[in-house]
Amino acid sequence: MSSLLEDLQQQAEEFIGVRRDIHRHPELAFGEHRTAALVAQKLETWGYQVERGLGGTGVVGRLVRGDGQRQLGLRADMDALPIDEATGLSYASCNHGVMHACGHDGHTAMLLAAAHHLATRGRFDGTLNLIFQPAEEGGGGAVRMIEDGLFDKYPCDAVFAMHNMPGLPQGRFALREGAAMASSDYATVTLTGVGGHGAMPHRTFDPVVAASSIVMALQSVVSRNVDPLEMAVVTVGAIHAGKAKNVIPASATLEISVRSLDRDVRALLEKRVKAIIAAQAESFGCQAQIDWRKGYAVLVNTKDETEFARQVALELVGAERVTLQGPPLTGSEDFAFMLEKVPGSYLLIGNGDGDSAGACMVHNPGYDFNDDNVALGGAYWVLLAERFLTR
Repeated sequence: MSSLLEDLQQQAEEFIGVRRDIHRHPELAFGEHRTAALVAQKLETWGYQVERGLGGTGVVGRLVRGDGQRQLGLRADMDALPIDEATGLSYASCNHGVMHACGHDGHTAMLLAAAHHLATRGRFDGTLNLIFQPAEEGGGGAVRMIEDGLFDKYPCDAVFAMHNMPGLPQGRFALREGAAMASSDYATVTLTGVGGHGAMPHRTFDPVVAASSIVMALQSVVSRNVDPLEMAVVTVGAIHAGKAKNVIPASATLEISVRSLDRDVRALLEKRVKAIIAAQAESFGCQAQIDWRKGYAVLVNTKDETEFARQVALELVGAERVTLQGPPLTGSEDFAFMLEKVPGSYLLIGNGDGDSAGACMVHNPGYDFNDDNVALGGAYWVLLAERFLTR
């Protein structure tokens, strides 16, 4: 497939420029107005039927060729993160406190590069739906688009998405059938006791001690309640209590995140975490109020679609650059909700490893998307679309 790659590489500078422009002007969840307008304008110029504002700031471009009945969805995310950029790049963020620290600027550019090629040179028979999603970073933009009629207006036989992966050699593809990314749930726990003077603890019900005991007790959930062959994570990320060293506060707050790769384990974790918090709090004479918030679902790649995506990668770059069944990730991704509605697969493209700049992990002030992936990722989407819509 060297000719396809060569075609995309000839246009790469244009779309690297688009990527860097988006990088310089990052926007947070549901605030991607400039990015969405840029995407929509380009799609309209290339002949796509475009809908703006789906799910808030989402954009969908549809292109129909021939009379084929198959319908394909390709998704890219557009939002940035609330992080101060520290890359020192010439195209670094000009929006203070906001940066593209996860590569969504690159994901958007890859799909735009593919969109242009498919509109001008694409050989396919059917319907292509390009989904540019807002608010992946915790905002649940996929859910908002679905609730706004995404798959009712734009039915898809399958849907695919791709994410860059630091630590994986640039240009390498990694795929995984089955559970590929973890669910994520969150809890804010407010412990209420009786405060008092630090010199007279016997007249108090100390929520700090209760909180400390809860943190330790929660460590037993994974080690003693979850099957050792299953994955689960329970993290207490923050404790807030008191302001003075000689005062026992009347309340304390804990912030907890919970992750798993199995729906049943996810339910078990919620049950056990809540039970332990309530019992521990009561044992110290405190009351516990638990605000449990469902986050993203387990991302499950379907068998046939993942095998198809593997074959596309093998055809494009060869077996030496494809991981056929990579390990699952404990991060979370709201593409999971799209996969609950439509069969599909979520794959990774290497951003760089070793001492390369692309090896810097996402959600880091020093991260940057690897521009060498703009052409390669675009070529992958082109090949996948042409193969899927001519089968």
